[in-house]
Amino acid sequence: MSEQGVDVPGSSPSSRSAKAYQELRNLILSGHFEPNARLTEAELTGRLDVSRGTIRSVLVRLTQEGYVTSEPNRGVRTRVFTIEEAAAVLEAREVLEAALAGKAATHATESELAELAGICRRMSEAEDVRAEAEYSRLNRRFHRHVRTIARQPILSGFVDVLVYPLVMRQFRDLTRTHPRTDSLNEHLAVAAALKTRNPDAAAAAMRHHVASAGRALLLNAKSSEG
Repeated sequence: MSEQGVDVPGSSPSSRSAKAYQELRNLILSGHFEPNARLTEAELTGRLDVSRGTIRSVLVRLTQEGYVTSEPNRGVRTRVFTIEEAAAVLEAREVLEAALAGKAATHATESELAELAGICRRMSEAEDVRAEAEYSRLNRRFHRHVRTIARQPILSGFVDVLVYPLVMRQFRDLTRTHPRTDSLNEHLAVAAALKTRNPDAAAAAMRHHVASAGRALLLNAKSSEG
């Protein structure tokens, strides 16, 4: 791209837009931007090295998918959830991820289970050295892998629509130790249930884990304050 923000000749508009969409989506989900942070075309064209036209199309897509909001006179901002919206997201995620874990128990191959066990080992290592960012990355990988094993793309797609990481970002209790004390054991319980090929146990273990993660957020405290 030139200094004026013109896309590089030779690359297709669709590939440029897809790459910029993925990069900006990852920045939002990783917590790079604070909730309600304004996203300006000028900043994003420089950061993502694409034209303003490409950024506009990316922001339209992200708005449609619920990652950002767009309002007259306020511009495009990262999404902010009300307590009621956040609680609804947490409840829906609990149901969906439990269902996916149950499906994963019936479909998992030995190699997929071995990969899941490897993720758990690396999570344990990250916890031992208090590598919070690495633990969080592996946590996301664990959940994605369970969803992949489930072989239920429609159910998995519903989880994406919830944009749960944004709720986590907004309501995370920064006074708490990360990861939570029981987080690793909860992941291990899910992996063990999958290994026994027990759908009910896998669903129950995942539901407990997701519910516990939700209870660690600040929703209840903020609700009481209101």
